[in-house]
Amino acid sequence: MARVRVEATSTQITVEGKTYDTDEWMNAPSSILSSIPRRLHLQPDHPITITRKLIESRFPAPTYQKHNTLFPIVSVAQNFDSLGFPTDHVGRSRNDTYYINKSTVLRTHTSAHQADTFRANTSEGFLISADVYRRDAIDRSHYPIFHQMEGARTWSRSAVPEGTTLARQVWDDLKTIPKHDLVVEDPNPSFHPDRNPLQSDRHSPEEAEAVATHLKRSLEDVVVTIFSAARAAAAAAARGGFSAPTSEPLKVRWVEAYFPFTSPSWELEVFWQNDWLEVLGCGVVQQRLLDSAGVPDRVGWAFGIGLERIAMLLFEIPDIRLFWSRDPRFLDQFRERVDGKITRFKEFSKYPPAPRDVAFWLPKSTAAASTPDSRNEPHSAPNPAGGLAPESASNAPASSTTTNSPSASVSSTSAPPPSTASSSTAATTHPPFHENDLTELVRATAGDLAESVTLIDAFAHPKTGRQSRCYRIVYRSLERTLTSEEVAGLHERIGRELVARWGVELR
Repeated sequence: MARVRVEATSTQITVEGKTYDTDEWMNAPSSILSSIPRRLHLQPDHPITITRKLIESRFPAPTYQKHNTLFPIVSVAQNFDSLGFPTDHVGRSRNDTYYINKSTVLRTHTSAHQADTFRANTSEGFLISADVYRRDAIDRSHYPIFHQMEGARTWSRSAVPEGTTLARQVWDDLKTIPKHDLVVEDPNPSFHPDRNPLQSDRHSPEEAEAVATHLKRSLEDVVVTIFSAARAAAAAAARGGFSAPTSEPLKVRWVEAYFPFTSPSWELEVFWQNDWLEVLGCGVVQQRLLDSAGVPDRVGWAFGIGLERIAMLLFEIPDIRLFWSRDPRFLDQFRERVDGKITRFKEFSKYPPAPRDVAFWLPKSTAAASTPDSRNEPHSAPNPAGGLAPESASNAPASSTTTNSPSASVSSTSAPPPSTASSSTAATTHPPFHENDLTELVRATAGDLAESVTLIDAFAHPKTGRQSRCYRIVYRSLERTLTSEEVAGLHERIGRELVARWGVELR
């Protein structure tokens, strides 16, 4: 596969022939930019591609137009402003988003293209599948690059035939969606004045009811397709000696939700392997978005779904890093089939983890900025790779090799600070420390050898008030056993960079 050429000067970068000015907002590392050409959702026989096509099969042309090649570098206006993100929204933070310059970002969601696609108005419905980018945690279900699908269906008031209504037109179109035998829990009304409001100034109750029903039936049809394939794959695996799939009827439930771009809104959950899994988010499109896109006479619905989340479930893939593997032992397991059948992933290796702890005192001036926070999810779909709990580092398999001892921590003796960052940090100005800075540093240093980064201790000194943090970094290759020397080298580099960049004092 051809590798991307990312050319950089002091003030510009060029990615796939497109040149961008950079400024003090630039925080997109070359490791992220160089991955842009991978486009896993377009790679033949890749599980992400198979998953995309399986979902696309439920939204036929010409009603639904597919958009799969939109470029990932977009304007702040496209990514945030067109969707009504407040100027102080946490999603705009450099801690969360990769910036090329103050007005240009790597898209954080497929919704960045929603307004442009509505504005083009070339079809009644559309699907956008794309790679999206976020500074995020490191564990088995998170990766800084993942893939989403955005779907929408709209109706034009001006195109409604004389003698009928928009609501009746939507009900007529509903008849074309295949029926199913799902057990559906949907106890709430289609809208509620407080919990899930109707856009009463723009939509009549009859219109909202019709659009909501069309949306739910369309997505229930997707669930039938996905989970029928998953059950068939599980049954085939059971014949090969794996555990048999459940014979319990497939159940789904609709849960009222909030998204900035839709109202009313819902999340769809599926009962799978004795647990309720959140699969997607959706709702009736906020009319102001269609107004600003230049199509105020259109009314419709939209949804967002994470392709990694579904692919991990479909293929029983335990670690999101595997999607980026070039190892033929992984890639050769998957083939796109005309009949839609899939084959579950078979683990080809299990190499030992190498946990290491890094503990440090924060400079007093940056302690508040580094406090872990529970941020509101700013994006249009649920966490794309969630639903599969990452293995806790404390429960990692034991091994006789020395690489598995978490007591081998970074300390002031194992990772001496460079001469440019002495222990007297008061005279040096350092940027505020944020947890995502550590995960970005770990990714830049260890790449896909980092399996997880977990905060295991945080406290304030009772006398000085100084803040302490201790993180456990688990190193593990998907392809080989790491040596003690290799892990020690990576871990010491991370410790030195923590001191140099953020002025921490290693403990």
